[in-house]
Amino acid sequence: MSPTEPRPPMSKADYAYTVLLEEIRSGRIPGGTALRAGEVAKRLGVSVTPVREALRRLEKDRLISYEAHHGATVVDLGDEALAEYYGVRAVVEGLGARLAAGRITPVELAELRELHAAMARDAAQGRHDRLGEQSRRFHLRIVDIGGPAFLGAHARSVRNSFPVPAEASLWLDETQVKAQLEAHEGILAALESGDAETAERIMIDHVRRAGEFRQHH
Repeated sequence: MSPTEPRPPMSKADYAYTVLLEEIRSGRIPGGTALRAGEVAKRLGVSVTPVREALRRLEKDRLISYEAHHGATVVDLGDEALAEYYGVRAVVEGLGARLAAGRITPVELAELRELHAAMARDAAQGRHDRLGEQSRRFHLRIVDIGGPAFLGAHARSVRNSFPVPAEASLWLDETQVKAQLEAHEGILAALESGDAETAERIMIDHVRRAGEFRQHH
């Protein structure tokens, strides 16, 4: 499909899946919540069939489970899963940073610096609610640069596998913001100099610190 051709409209099943995935991933639908297809269909303005298809996809993503007499329930992940999640993220995103250091272009580096500058401005103006999503984009852009074949897609899959409630974001904690932005600056400097080892080390430490914060809050 050429860039000028219109994209096909999202199917109702894709729509239901996208909405539910984001609601679960962001924690707006917390773990342990029962998802009844009829109620979801009514809320989203679609029929039950595409909702059921979306629920089957979410089950494959291991975000919901089916139990006898209870139906679909959002998986309630505990501390061990939390530690595993950040451990896997550290490895995948660290590798992404290592690979990106060897292949990043000046244009790509400028894009990352622009995103970092926007985060710094928002932080200075107290708009902390914007920082979590901007940080997500920053991390995934680096992994996309380092591993465009499949590492970027894998990083997204890992991030989507564990709900992170918006209120649990470390970016809402003013004491964390400065340290996290400094980590981003260090990663950018390593990418610019082509220092793969340092880029990986800082990224791994950065992600692990986020996990430690989450475990204690």
